[in-house]
Amino acid sequence: MNDVLYSVDEAVATITLDRPEAMNSLTVRAKTDLLEALTGAANAYAVRAVLLTGSGRAFCAGQDLNEHAANLEAGRGLNDTVRAHYNPIIRTIREMGKPVVAAVNGVAAGAGASLAFACDLRIASDKAKFTMAFTGIGLAPDSGASWTLQRLVGPARATELLLLNEPIGAARALELGIVSKVVPAEELAAEARALAVRLAQGPTSAYAATKQAVAYAAGSTLEDALELEADLQDACAKTGDHLNATRAFLGKERPVFQGR
Repeated sequence: MNDVLYSVDEAVATITLDRPEAMNSLTVRAKTDLLEALTGAANAYAVRAVLLTGSGRAFCAGQDLNEHAANLEAGRGLNDTVRAHYNPIIRTIREMGKPVVAAVNGVAAGAGASLAFACDLRIASDKAKFTMAFTGIGLAPDSGASWTLQRLVGPARATELLLLNEPIGAARALELGIVSKVVPAEELAAEARALAVRLAQGPTSAYAATKQAVAYAAGSTLEDALELEADLQDACAKTGDHLNATRAFLGKERPVFQGR
């Protein structure tokens, strides 16, 4: 992988967009590398949490507009990149049975903001800035922004942010609920890493079930959500983590989760 860095330590897969000279904007190669890294983390037994961030001063500026303009001039339009690249990336983040943390170190624009929204938890540097960008170049939202953003801030606020395309600083993002925490830039890496390690030491199967339950309940009836919860509880009750954690609780000990 040339445009994405990938490493695993303490059961955390750290995925870093690594085109700092281009604000980590996404070319075909970068998108291909990112999907490969995410798929590898999702399928790796040794990985129990994922940390997504960017190199340099940006998290991700979204689509590389130089490549995009070349496609337009050649008559290729979007070159099917939404279906071929962005949609699989977002599905992989949302559907993997492991928590994904975004460490938003700087600008997150367009599809870059959507990447952050798709993650399960977001910590931002005080220098972070979100902008939807899509309408600014005459496009509709992609990379799941129409689905994820309204679940973070509500439909009315999401519509406002998507239509007006106004930058959102870190403090405002925290106020709106887009991020869960804002820290000084020099502390972001350590804070995000600590959170990812904490999650990697937790009950992986229960985390996967929680992600599935929340995603399903967002578009289901109460009755259907209750039924899925019952199914997921049955499955989690059969895990070694649940049995060992119950024994630890009764013994007034701290549980140690093995992720199975």
